[in-house]
Amino acid sequence: MEQLNQTSPQRFLLLGLSNVPHLQVIIFILFCIMYLLTISGNLLLVIIVRINPKLHSPMYFFLTNLSIIDICFSSSIVPVVIINTLAKDRSISSLGCATQMYISLAMGVTESLILAFMACDRYAAICRPLHYNTIMNRTLCRYLVSGAWTVGFVNSFVQVYLAFQLPFCNCPNINHYFCEVPAFIRMTCGDTFLIELSIYITGGIFVASSFYLILFSYFHIISKILKIISSQGIQKSFSTCASHLTAVILYYGTVMFMYLRPQSKKYSHHPSKTDNIVPIFYATVTPMLNPFIYSIRNKDVKNTFINQLKKKRHTG
Repeated sequence: MEQLNQTSPQRFLLLGLSNVPHLQVIIFILFCIMYLLTISGNLLLVIIVRINPKLHSPMYFFLTNLSIIDICFSSSIVPVVIINTLAKDRSISSLGCATQMYISLAMGVTESLILAFMACDRYAAICRPLHYNTIMNRTLCRYLVSGAWTVGFVNSFVQVYLAFQLPFCNCPNINHYFCEVPAFIRMTCGDTFLIELSIYITGGIFVASSFYLILFSYFHIISKILKIISSQGIQKSFSTCASHLTAVILYYGTVMFMYLRPQSKKYSHHPSKTDNIVPIFYATVTPMLNPFIYSIRNKDVKNTFINQLKKKRHTG
């Protein structure tokens, strides 16, 4: 019978992505580049939105919050991965693990809700253009964003608390590169009913409902676009929505693959390589790509960036 550690260990050992030396160097360089792009890209987008009054609209308000979420999400995971990739000691304190889990969970749920609100904003802009300013007023937008952050942090607190109440089997080795709830469940030998129930509730109420709200919004958006006679109008409308759809597919595709699977596959004590690779996309790749996805297709953002560069050249 497996021995149980009835109390939470003081430190956990993160097994990481690889133990092969040359692969560790590649992973180290790759994650350093991705993290730098994530921080610089999202910070730049926040600054551009801040300095251009034309961008002080609901869509960019949500986009700014999305960038802040991506910075926090990536910063809670990637620095630890970078350090542990080449470090001999891959252990992380119980407090550090709880903090990492808390921030990443909170940002994950908050991002799901913000993406849904952005879809609603596009729906109001395209399907209800005459009433757009009335529907998406500043007060409503602030309430939506405040609610998303509150839900994210409260839900995260509950799941982290339940995760650290679990009894762990033998050595507390986390077969993952960061502290994530499914990895904790794989380590336990105790009853996981409450923590799994909280995951299903979160997935059903917040993540899945956000996804269905996005589908509902874009069903009506596409229906509206197809009624537009002008081909130029169709192209402009599709261009407006394409960037948001790309971000949604990247984020929800990977999250659903990880969490909406049979229990035996999600929480197996011997996870497949896919279980360790897929989280890279929603925890690292998506936060890196989001600012570029929204910037490439947006003339206002690009023009603001170019104008600021010209001003610096003239003043320099």
